[in-house]
Amino acid sequence: MLTFLLRRVAAGALLLFVVSLLSYLLLSVPHLDVGRQLLGQSAAQDAVDAKNAALGLDRPVLAQYGDWLAHALRGDLGTSWYTSENVTDAVAGRLPVTLSLMLGVTLVTTVASFALGVWAGVRRGAVDRLVQLLGVVGYALPGFLVTLVIVLLFAVRLNWFPAIGYTAFGDSPSGWLSTIALPVVSLSLASVAGVSQQVRGAVIDTLRQDYVRTLRARGLPPHRIVLRHVLRNASAPALSVLGMQFVGLLGGAVLVEQIFRLPGIGSMTVTYTTRGDIPVIMALVMLTVVGVVLVNLLVDLLIGWLNPKARTA
Repeated sequence: MLTFLLRRVAAGALLLFVVSLLSYLLLSVPHLDVGRQLLGQSAAQDAVDAKNAALGLDRPVLAQYGDWLAHALRGDLGTSWYTSENVTDAVAGRLPVTLSLMLGVTLVTTVASFALGVWAGVRRGAVDRLVQLLGVVGYALPGFLVTLVIVLLFAVRLNWFPAIGYTAFGDSPSGWLSTIALPVVSLSLASVAGVSQQVRGAVIDTLRQDYVRTLRARGLPPHRIVLRHVLRNASAPALSVLGMQFVGLLGGAVLVEQIFRLPGIGSMTVTYTTRGDIPVIMALVMLTVVGVVLVNLLVDLLIGWLNPKARTA
């Protein structure tokens, strides 16, 4: 186990370095006159050049990256070029919003997907066809259209939830729940459609195994066979897909946070990318890579715990 963890940490560190280098190079390709944007179009060229030099933009790109990397390794992600705000504080202030969305979507997706997948895999027949139909519909409907319909129905017409805005959990737990309910539902639909199909297929394959027939022959209750044996062995492929869904939620969060006016990482990414604020963008890229590494590591550990064969491999 220790060797496995060390290998994954080393691979994650290498991935972090490669992605950070490529991201910095790509961000520096469309050379923006940052000094001109900060000082205005009427600023003198000498003042613009001095501003660019103060930001270190007059040096080669690799030298700029080396300086950024050296500071990042010490925990210093720099300051925003446009707001002069500490990057770590800026990201930390918005991170709870996006984490609330992602954890909420993961919880809803896990519960709904396993419930639907097991139901379809065990019952088969009309129930199975209904769950498959729901999966196809969930994939086919555009995410932005589903989000708009949810807002119009539950926020505008029924007035059950606020249409926009965010309330921190510390300020009001009930207000926090009401502000993330609709975004979580809109992001969960496509995830449930995908993961439930994986659970369904894995349950059907597991039910055909010889050991399940043996358990039935011994007279074990069907619910005990499903909950203690089938579900445990069928969880591995679903967890892999669930991990990928969790990582991909950041892309969906960009759209949802824009629609619901949530001050999270998604909306922050759009704002600072259009400005070309490299220190903030690099921090967001690194946060995403670290999230990918941690989620994949957690999924591997869970699969190893559920499946001893995977643990041995």
